[in-house]
Amino acid sequence: MTSPAPTGASRHYVLAAGGTGGHLIPAFALATELHQRGHHVALITDDRGATIPGKPDFLPAHVLPAGRFGKNPLGWIGGVRAVLEGRAMALRLFENFQPSAIVGFGGYPALPALLAATSAGLPSIVHEQNAVLGRVNRLLAGRVDAIATSYESVDRLAPKHAHKVRLVGNPVRAEVLGLREQDFPAFTDESLLRILVTGGSQGARVLSEVVPDGLAMLPPALRQRLQVTQQCRAEDLEAVRKRYAEHDIPAELGTYFEDMHERLADAHLFIGRAGASTIAELTAVGRPAILVPLPIATDDHQAVNTREMVKAGGARMIRQDAFQPKELAKQIQAMAMNPGSLANAAHCAFNCGRPDAARDLADLVESMSGIDLMDVIRVGEGAPAAAATARPATGAACAEAKELADQ
Repeated sequence: MTSPAPTGASRHYVLAAGGTGGHLIPAFALATELHQRGHHVALITDDRGATIPGKPDFLPAHVLPAGRFGKNPLGWIGGVRAVLEGRAMALRLFENFQPSAIVGFGGYPALPALLAATSAGLPSIVHEQNAVLGRVNRLLAGRVDAIATSYESVDRLAPKHAHKVRLVGNPVRAEVLGLREQDFPAFTDESLLRILVTGGSQGARVLSEVVPDGLAMLPPALRQRLQVTQQCRAEDLEAVRKRYAEHDIPAELGTYFEDMHERLADAHLFIGRAGASTIAELTAVGRPAILVPLPIATDDHQAVNTREMVKAGGARMIRQDAFQPKELAKQIQAMAMNPGSLANAAHCAFNCGRPDAARDLADLVESMSGIDLMDVIRVGEGAPAAAATARPATGAACAEAKELADQ
């Protein structure tokens, strides 16, 4: 896959993302694509976002206060103050950087930058990684010029904003995308069954508690061929190691694997959470999965994220309250006892991938600054609305805080 040739018009773009890798990974991928096209890109983020690994060397990061808004109105004052301060700082950055468009990736750190874009009359886009439109993106949906989505069907998206929607997918890291050209690892009745287990950046205790015992309940012919790689929390590491040893199952454990993309390339089956980046990487590479959505995820978005992949036959979803060793063993047997079933599931997962997400999102971003839109898939009807005109912010931040809290 290659990027379009540089347009000859070098422009400036600002990306706003922070808080988690789920927001920043696609931002980094877009920044790289825009940089390769000859554009200049800057990142607005928060304190947490500034420490997320993977930021390209060419990408300057500007840390702004963001604020958060919970259900308790007593906490709004500090949140509003932080948003207004961040908005003012973003406006000063825009004056110096002169961006052609602002792209937000959801989360509270994107709010000040996109409010500043509205005030300055700059074109703006939000990108939604999940299958449920997030709170900040819902708040901004009426103000931005386009809503880039990762799934064909997105919950909590108001019908009146459908004309702004562009389906582009969720950009993934280049090293993961490069694995798409590789075949699914050969799996026969005699092959090792390589299973990769992760629970996100901090691991997941429920996986540490259930997976070893679930694997131990597999039929001997399958259990004896297991080779497990599992990411665990540091405090769970020794207990998990002991469980695998008791079950005589070879397992490599760690709190973090720098070569995770290589381990994904070797895996026959993934077991883990259903975050947006996880789903995007599994479908980009084509790896079957057993997904256990985080039950406390806002709007239950991880469960909704699994919908497309499960419907296609590339994954099975188990709710956490039903995620028990016996159920896990049952689902693994259904997928792996017949070698052809696992390969078919891998193919189904592969067909859900959107490998051109970074390219299509970059095309959309360029179109906001007068460069022709290329082949981004339009989901709604009509073209992106014209850039919003400048408006005063007096009183707006408090109203927006209440809207966030009410959602």
